[in-house]
Amino acid sequence: MTDDKPGAPPVHALLADGTTVCIRPVVAGDHEQLQGLYEEMAPENLRLRFFGASRRSAEMAADRACAAPHPGYRALLAERQGQVIGLAEYDTGGAGTEAEISIAVADGLHHRGVGTLLVEHLVSAACAEGITAFTADALSENREVLRLFADLGLRTARRFEGPEVRCTIELTEDDGYLSAVEARGRAADVASLEPLLRPHAVAVVGAGRKAGSVGRAILHQLHAGGFVRRLFAVNPAAGAILGVPCYPSIAALPVTPDLAVLAVPAAKVPETAEECGKAGVRALLVVTAGLDAGQARSLTAACRTHGMRLVGPNCLGVVNTDPALRLDATFAAGHPRPGTAGVAVQSGGVGIALLDGMSRLGIGVSTFASLGDKFDVSGNDMLQWWESDGRTDLALLHLESFGNPRAFSRTARRVTRRMPVLTVDAGRTDAGRRAAASHTAAAATRTMTRGALFTQAGITATRSVGELLETAALLHAQPLPAGSRVAIVTNAGGAGVLAADACAEAGLALPTPTPELVDDLLAVLPDGAAVGNPVDATAAVTEEQLASAVERIMRHGGVDAVLVALVPTAVAAATGDDLVRAVTRAPARRTKPVAVIRLEQALPVELLPAEGGTVPSYAEPQAAARALAHAVQRAAWLARPNGTVPALDGADTARAHAVVETYLEAHPDGGWLDPRTCAELLGCYGIPQSPWAWAETEDDAVLAADRLRGADGRVVMKGYWPGLLHKSAEHAVHLDLRGDSQIRAAFRDLETRFAGLLTGVVLQPLADRGTELFAGVVQDEVFGPLVLFGLGGTATEVLADHAARLAPLTDHDVHDLITAPRCAPLLFGANGARPVDLEGLEQLLLRLSRMASDLPQVAEADFNPVLATPGGVSVLDARVRLLPRRPQDPYLRRLR
Repeated sequence: MTDDKPGAPPVHALLADGTTVCIRPVVAGDHEQLQGLYEEMAPENLRLRFFGASRRSAEMAADRACAAPHPGYRALLAERQGQVIGLAEYDTGGAGTEAEISIAVADGLHHRGVGTLLVEHLVSAACAEGITAFTADALSENREVLRLFADLGLRTARRFEGPEVRCTIELTEDDGYLSAVEARGRAADVASLEPLLRPHAVAVVGAGRKAGSVGRAILHQLHAGGFVRRLFAVNPAAGAILGVPCYPSIAALPVTPDLAVLAVPAAKVPETAEECGKAGVRALLVVTAGLDAGQARSLTAACRTHGMRLVGPNCLGVVNTDPALRLDATFAAGHPRPGTAGVAVQSGGVGIALLDGMSRLGIGVSTFASLGDKFDVSGNDMLQWWESDGRTDLALLHLESFGNPRAFSRTARRVTRRMPVLTVDAGRTDAGRRAAASHTAAAATRTMTRGALFTQAGITATRSVGELLETAALLHAQPLPAGSRVAIVTNAGGAGVLAADACAEAGLALPTPTPELVDDLLAVLPDGAAVGNPVDATAAVTEEQLASAVERIMRHGGVDAVLVALVPTAVAAATGDDLVRAVTRAPARRTKPVAVIRLEQALPVELLPAEGGTVPSYAEPQAAARALAHAVQRAAWLARPNGTVPALDGADTARAHAVVETYLEAHPDGGWLDPRTCAELLGCYGIPQSPWAWAETEDDAVLAADRLRGADGRVVMKGYWPGLLHKSAEHAVHLDLRGDSQIRAAFRDLETRFAGLLTGVVLQPLADRGTELFAGVVQDEVFGPLVLFGLGGTATEVLADHAARLAPLTDHDVHDLITAPRCAPLLFGANGARPVDLEGLEQLLLRLSRMASDLPQVAEADFNPVLATPGGVSVLDARVRLLPRRPQDPYLRRLR
């Protein structure tokens, strides 16, 4: 939800045609412009808005919007280059959860998405305030506003009352609504990138007359690459550079360029960007590095004020290999090969490596963007472009930071179902994260958080550029496997053993051939062949024999993929080329992937020409196995339907918000909740807790123990004081207490040892035996809440047997969380034991996820231990820390 109260910073977002507007709260100084907004409307539009014509209508509407703030009222306006072009308001009348909404859009700007964008922002703000429905009265002939409400993606009811229509809009931000918002955002985003990636005219500002400047290199790339549209250079000291006409300024150009490339000193970037904006340029590519904070703010402000999309600064450039365009605005050494892979990177060096690699493989590049410091255009933008461009079928990303990971995740989940999306997981170590933060001026994220994002979004995450290229080759050239069962065929036993080891290490299965397959293979292979897995066809195998063996294995139902490991030999039966040709026969007819391993191969990976396609060939068995394992994971992800966030009974979000607000009013800086407040918050979400009681005196402890004692009469006493985190480490726990005397002795011990600290004790019945687990959440500043689960107890930090997923958890995410840790067999009944209450465990994780998603103030939560038994699941010890954070809607349409 957006913080759009008076004084809040403005939010910039894209209209349907890709132009930029500013969405901000109305302030008193807007009165004149708002009155003008209405006064300039045609009489017919005024009648539709106010149900009649009055000279006072415009003034009264402006008075209302600019009045002093009052509870239940919100007014937002849309502004473009300082001019108000739209207004949207809601008012609850000071009470209730239903608000009346009204919208006004300037004449001449209808059908551009102004009203829809304003309403989306109002919906987000209203949901944050607990408003559950909007109502609106409209004339039945006002088709435009009725269509706006109908197309929002929210459930809308209409009731006709004479010439008027009463609309009621339920404010449920479910997946249907988010998908509708996404679709509108995608269309706007793609439209905004047209001037950047399909410009009709390009100007390079800062191209020098002498060789060696970055600007001149980019101009050369554009000119030599055959950019088919208009190209200009901007340099006040030259008439032409490299045969390209040169002009003294952007304003002096004969036409306004869609795209301006800025290769000027950092100090000149802000003023040059402002000149471009005033001239009507719609996109900037800033290759300049080293902008200080003030220059960065000025550059961003110029882009937002004038509605320009921005790539960079500190970047390599952009490429679109479309033959109808041939745009190469980079300073790379060569031109990438046209093809079907979209590439987006933050590091220019990685970008050059990927461009070279994809060109060498023959896959080629559709579009390329070096995002640099990523002030604006991001990986999310590029994913949406590739989804819509009609040319891209493979997406490669190298991102060192994320601006809005949850929006990125939703986009990636959608795009990944249409094409493979691969990334290099950069910044996995502390040293790597420091380098990433220094290089991109953005904080890097933890490995576990990034891993959760990639896994949930279906992104194929590799550990190096080399591994990314190896995997891209397989995914581009071969069908996906149906499973992980691999057959290895080789003409040298040693190569087969290396391949088998690599497959096992990559998590692939090597099934034993069935008797039928053994007989089938022995019938076509030379004498001496060993038909196991690997299949050793011997050095005497011929091209025809090898081809026949591969095809018979392909037809076998117990195999999902085939790796063929070949080495050159002196045997005259077949040359190395003959054996390779045996594998590359008729791949178009194959429905299972096949790959070659050639230990003598000079390059790490190649794509071999084949009948109707290509076959990947690897120099190392590990590379082939890794690529195949990634393909298996992608196939499994695609085979699984989209998960859903289950509805939860008994969650009282309103009461939870009240608990959090009450605590933060008393503790403005936040802190760890005391046991009673913590239990109250968990109770709002129905999170099961072991019975407990609070006591501040010895006598109270005895009375509490009497109430809590179970059949065996044993209880546990835990000391508490503000700031206490690890009770066991502080020896602030007494176990297995029986009788009043032991209760009193334990209390006196804690009171003596922690004098001046102890504020009370928590008593609980001694828990039954079961599996001790850990569940928790960390609110990441960038990624949002991350839910962790795994083995608990005192050894949880030492063993680190945890898995993680980003909230909100779907049903699939919960299943993955429970099955991922190494301790998972204990939960499902290892060694004949009964399984724990798996449904109860899923509910606990879902409720923890819901709490973290509802309450961004929950900085972290620790449930350790969580006791899981066949009879149920309960939290034995819980800690929750709150911080004074304002909620922010991650799916609200806005620019970075």
